[in-house]
Amino acid sequence: MLNLAGKVAIVTGAGSVGPGWGNGKATAVVLARQGASVFALDIVEAAAEETRSIIEAEGGICATHVCDMLDSGQVKAAVEACMRRFGRIDILVNNVGGSHPGTPVTMPEEVWDRQIDFNLKTAFLGCKHVLPVMEAQGSGAIVNIASVAGLRTSSDRSHVGYSASKAGLFGFTKSVALAYAKKGIRCNTVVPGLMHTPLVEHRLVRQLGAKDAEALIAQRHSKVPMGHMGTGWDVAHAVLFLVSDEAKYITGTELVVDGGLTAAAPGGV
Repeated sequence: MLNLAGKVAIVTGAGSVGPGWGNGKATAVVLARQGASVFALDIVEAAAEETRSIIEAEGGICATHVCDMLDSGQVKAAVEACMRRFGRIDILVNNVGGSHPGTPVTMPEEVWDRQIDFNLKTAFLGCKHVLPVMEAQGSGAIVNIASVAGLRTSSDRSHVGYSASKAGLFGFTKSVALAYAKKGIRCNTVVPGLMHTPLVEHRLVRQLGAKDAEALIAQRHSKVPMGHMGTGWDVAHAVLFLVSDEAKYITGTELVVDGGLTAAAPGGV
């Protein structure tokens, strides 16, 4: 079950911004545990190298490459480097992204542009350079990491660029899925809800001006019907299923990983 032996996976944003397990780091490790050779991309070399060291310590195979996913030339070079190292690409996980608060009035134009690029263009560039490889192989599985912020919004905290770009990923995924459905390539979206990853302490505490990180974490736990946030491992196992052969008849859809958050109404992220 869920055997990825002989497959090669590119995971973008494969490091973590701080101690603990982000979505990309956990995903890279889970795919390696199931037998995939992992090509870990991150803009921070040390973060990617930490992921590699974990995988190799467990007996897995991992190579790293420093890559700014906003730079088409760097993405192309990373794909070429993966092909030189492993000779094929079976899996692509587009995991780069992040949020910034603001309404259309309060958000500077350059922040809006950055949000659209960071959350949407990175997936576009990953697909742009990997899809020709998969098409030549006649097979491949792509997973884009979105957010429940693209499905529902909060009345007490606006992040208009993040919501718009993550919602855009749903349409992007479906479009790719349909364009390549007859070519043996599947494309799906994993939709995390409130997750307790290193980003909470590293970014959200600062963005929200929270003086008490523990209080913020407790508040986020309380919003989830299951009573607690998820983790990077929950996202990683959802990705694992979608890229496995067990999901061979699934394409162009979303797998929501949110502890029941979007099933509850009203509410927001």
